[in-house]
Amino acid sequence: MPESAIHPMIEVDAHLVARALGLTSAEFQTLMRAGRVRTLSERGVGTDAGLYRLSFYHGKRRFRCVTDATGNIVQSG
Repeated sequence: MPESAIHPMIEVDAHLVARALGLTSAEFQTLMRAGRVRTLSERGVGTDAGLYRLSFYHGKRRFRCVTDATGNIVQSG
């Protein structure tokens, strides 16, 4: 099975994440490139198979969303 089928490339709107972290889009992009926004991705199993939880951290702020395999957000907070 190709690697992309096991770990698909999930993309989330940077403007949405930036706003949730209290940043402008430009600040968010700069901090991402500098490695100052931490990320965590988790693949669902069992009844959550096909879903992915993505977490973004900057300072004391966190944005977390659940997406399907195509990157459509199905839950955020």
